[in-house]
Amino acid sequence: MNYDDYINRTVADIPPSGIRKFFDLVSTTEGAVSLGVGEPDFVTPWTYRDCAVKSIISGRTGYTANRGDKKLIDEITRYCRDRFGLDYDGNETIVTVGASEGIDLALRTLVTPGDGVLVPDPSYVSYAPNVRIAGGVVKPIPLSASNGFKLTADALGRAIDKTCKLLILPYPNNPTGATLDRAELSALAAVIKNRGLFVISDEIYAELTYGSRHVSIASLDGMKERTVTLNGFSKAFAMTGWRIGWLCAPRPVADAALKIHQYTIMCAPTASQEAAYAALRDGRDNDYERVEEMRAEYDRRRKFAVGMLGDMGLTCFEPKGAFYVFPEVEKRTGMDGESFAENLLRAQKVAVVPGTAFGTSGRSHVRCTYASSLKTLNIAFERMREFLKSIG
Repeated sequence: MNYDDYINRTVADIPPSGIRKFFDLVSTTEGAVSLGVGEPDFVTPWTYRDCAVKSIISGRTGYTANRGDKKLIDEITRYCRDRFGLDYDGNETIVTVGASEGIDLALRTLVTPGDGVLVPDPSYVSYAPNVRIAGGVVKPIPLSASNGFKLTADALGRAIDKTCKLLILPYPNNPTGATLDRAELSALAAVIKNRGLFVISDEIYAELTYGSRHVSIASLDGMKERTVTLNGFSKAFAMTGWRIGWLCAPRPVADAALKIHQYTIMCAPTASQEAAYAALRDGRDNDYERVEEMRAEYDRRRKFAVGMLGDMGLTCFEPKGAFYVFPEVEKRTGMDGESFAENLLRAQKVAVVPGTAFGTSGRSHVRCTYASSLKTLNIAFERMREFLKSIG
């Protein structure tokens, strides 16, 4: 049987994830140290886990409402208001299976085949494939280390053509660690409103900023009505495996998204919703102490990573958010990011992700996560130093 005759051509033509390629290599390399996984090394706090366990023991194992458990939705809307100045109600909120479902859900809700979707490059690996699956056309906006990989109003304005309908705004940014302040977002908002764009704002790293607090574009005047805001529990609450997040949007958009969600997912896992509720209640009751402790630890690791890379002679701008560094390697080594990553893994058993996994603008870079202990980071960077010495 020729399965190519049956598989959706759009899906068949999507290349495998560049990150997954290196995960597979690491899994077969004994003694490898990985700086490739964008996952907190913290264990989900027992308070959250206990709440989920108790819900299972008590027999609460059925569906919740499609939008999500009401008490969790109430906590999410309170959290959005208290932490980021976002005024959403329960009818504008959907509990999703991680922010990843939110990306897919937002795109399938808003994209009509042929619509142009503006995607900063480099950025998270899932955006472009999901745009294509939804029938959209990816419109990359090349970013540069020269201005800290920030999306500017000028760059956005130049990238817009008559097909463009949506902008994906991924800040704090994976893989670069770039952030945008209020003034920079306000300049973008002026272009967005003037050119009639809608925004999908992926704010999964909103709690992980260093030196200043995250500003959500939907909190700016005239932007809530043209923004889908995505967030979740994976990064700041150390809950990656629970697969729990949320989508907030104007009521008509949220209602349309809910139709897709209820037909494809039904609802997010009940036990995960219980753990998420516990996380937000614990945060509210204790001034988000656990989140702040994790942020402080990531900040120490961030400074360590940037310092180590600089000592090796690699150029690396200082990231202000997320938990990644994105050094430029080609000038120092003559290798592009992919060659560097392959040779580093082969020679010193250290795994990093080539920048091309996140877009063509990342060609001369690699991504290293500092969501690992200082001990692990030290081992990995010392091995990287030895690799650089070996190539001169």
